[in-house]
Amino acid sequence: MTNHPMNPITEDDIANYLVNTPDFFARHAELLGAVQLTSPHGNRAVSLQERQAEMLRDKIRALEHRVMDMVRHGNENVVIADRLHRWTRQLFEVAAPRDLPQAIASGIRSHFNVPQSAVRVWDVAGAYAGEPFAQGVGGDAKTFASSLTQPYCGVNSGFEAVGWLDDGATALSVALLPLREGPLESTTPAFGMLVLASPDPQRFESGMGTDFLERIAELASSALSRLRSK
Repeated sequence: MTNHPMNPITEDDIANYLVNTPDFFARHAELLGAVQLTSPHGNRAVSLQERQAEMLRDKIRALEHRVMDMVRHGNENVVIADRLHRWTRQLFEVAAPRDLPQAIASGIRSHFNVPQSAVRVWDVAGAYAGEPFAQGVGGDAKTFASSLTQPYCGVNSGFEAVGWLDDGATALSVALLPLREGPLESTTPAFGMLVLASPDPQRFESGMGTDFLERIAELASSALSRLRSK
């Protein structure tokens, strides 16, 4: 390593030399025990080996936290998947199509611990046109539902669907799930919408994962297709 007298050696020069000269410490093994570094856990000086051990311990702790987070999320997903299974099985047991909307909404409240839920369906067969679940849906709500290709999660911004709930005034966060034939992300016009609500403003926050909500929407859509006019 050479350096012009007018250009003193910098820390970068030293670092580059050590990186590009891997046998340096093999030739100067005594330095490994002589080098003293400042510990990040206090002002005491530690050897290079001890500092490396501290760095490894920190990395191990970080990896342990990541593993624990993965295990926790995995366990949560298993619990949700089990609830989804039980809710779906309950829908299969509903004999009368007109009972499906109530079964869907009440099942979501009981199986997923959602404080409030409601569902509306339009373009239903004539036999169901007078049912409560087919009433009170404005054109804006229908247009909004058709515009959704994934569940909306966020604050209650005065959505019409909140008015379908028993106590819309306490709905601080909501999830709005479009109901349509085929995949949720398709552009097929929606024939209904499912609304979930909570007084907890963080329960359905913007940016949350919606994988399970999408499954709920698609399963509810398949079940409610029995109400559609053909």
